[in-house]
Amino acid sequence: MSRTLRSALLATAAATALLLSGCASSPSAGGEGDGDGLGTLKVGALQTPAGDILNHIAETSAKEAGLTIEFVPFTDYNTPNTALADGSIDANLFQNATFLETFNEQAGGELVSVGEAYLPSAAFYSDKVSSLDDLADGASIAIPNDPTNEGRALKLLASEGLIEVTDGVVDLSGITANPKNFEFREIENATLPQALPDVDAAFVTISFALPAGLTSDKAILLEGEDSPYYNVLATRPELKDDARVQKLYELLTSQETADFENETWGGLVVPVVKG
Repeated sequence: MSRTLRSALLATAAATALLLSGCASSPSAGGEGDGDGLGTLKVGALQTPAGDILNHIAETSAKEAGLTIEFVPFTDYNTPNTALADGSIDANLFQNATFLETFNEQAGGELVSVGEAYLPSAAFYSDKVSSLDDLADGASIAIPNDPTNEGRALKLLASEGLIEVTDGVVDLSGITANPKNFEFREIENATLPQALPDVDAAFVTISFALPAGLTSDKAILLEGEDSPYYNVLATRPELKDDARVQKLYELLTSQETADFENETWGGLVVPVVKG
C-alpha cells in the first residue's frame, strides 16, 4: 500500500471516528435532555380549550422550565388515543378517565392517566326554550353517541329529576323512567352544535360549544364543579414518570394556568390546582 493511500485511509478513519463520537454524545431529537432543557413533548388535543391551554403554557411557563411543547391538533374524539398508542404523540389532553378506560377496554390499550387537569364543563343548550321547565312532553333532545358523553348527558338530566337512569348508564338502555317522553337523538359529538336548530335541546361539550358561539349564558343546564368528568393528561405507561410529562402536568395544574383559564372562559373551564 502506498504512503499516500495509507495516509488517506487513516484520515478517513479519524474523521469517521470523530463523527460517530459526536453522534453518540448527542441526545436524540425530541428526547429528554435536549440542549440545556427538558426537551420536546408532542401533545395531542382538540383546539378548544386544551389546545389554547397548551399554547399558553408553551409560550410562558414551559419556556422558563426548559420544556418545548409541540401541540398536535385533532378535530374529533376518535383519533387522539390511537395516535398516542402508536407513538405519533407523547401525550394527549382531551378526555376524562372514563373515556380513557373505555378506549383501553375496547382497543386493548394500556394508556394511563397522569392526573386530572381541568373540567371542560358541558351543558344543554336550546334555540327554542330558555329553561328546562319549558321542555314540553315529547321534546326532542340531542345527545352525544359515545358511551362516556352519552351517559354524562343522561346523568345530568337525571340530576334534575327529568328522567331516571341506572348508576352506570352509558346509553339509552340505561333510562329507567322517562315521564315526559323525551325523544332522544344520538348524534356524533362534533356535529351537535349544527343539530341545535332541529331539536328542542342539545347536550354539547365545551370543545365544540365554544367554536360554535355557545357560551354559559346560552345554556339551559350547565354541569357543576362536582362533575366526575375532569379531563386528564394521558400518556403511555413508559412515559408516565418522564420528566417532560411530569413537568407539563405540574404546569397544567399551576395557579398561573388556573388564572388563565378563569380569565379566558369565565367558569366554563374549571381548573385543577395542585400544590
